[in-house]
Amino acid sequence: MSNQMKFNDELTVGAQPTEAEIKSMAADGFKAVINFRTEGEEDQPLSPEEEGKLVRSHGMEYLHAPVSIDEIDESKVDAVRRQYAALPKPVFAHCKSGKRAGAMMMMHTAVENDMSGDQALKKAKEMGFECDQPELEQFVKDYVDGRQGANASS
Repeated sequence: MSNQMKFNDELTVGAQPTEAEIKSMAADGFKAVINFRTEGEEDQPLSPEEEGKLVRSHGMEYLHAPVSIDEIDESKVDAVRRQYAALPKPVFAHCKSGKRAGAMMMMHTAVENDMSGDQALKKAKEMGFECDQPELEQFVKDYVDGRQGANASS
C-alpha cells in the first residue's frame, strides 16, 4: 500500500485503503482496522458500514471512530486509546489522507512512551507527518503534555 507509515510492529497508519488493499490486509498480517473517517466524507469509496463488513469478512476486527478536526476533543482521544488497546495487533489505522489517523495514533504512542508534546510533534515530523493545521498541532501538543507522566511507573 502507498502512503503509509509504520509506527511500530503493532501499528501502521495510512490513507484510505482501496477495497483490494483491504482484502489483502489479513494476508499482510493485520488483525484490525481503525477508520477515523466520518460518515459521508467526500471521496469515500466505501461507507464506514460497508468497510466494516468487508474488513470483518476477511477475519479482521473493525473499529469506526469518526473524527473531524473541528470536533476533536480529549474525551474522544481517550476513548479511541482505550478501544485501540483492546484490539488485536497489528492494526492499520486510516482516514482520508492519514493526517487525522496519524495525529490520533501519535497522541496514543506519545502518552504510552511518556513523551512531551514537543517530542511527539518532532517525532511526527521525522516520520513524515506534516501537519498543515495549527489548531491540530496545538491540540496534539496540549493533549500529550496534559498526560505526560500518566504511564510512568512509580
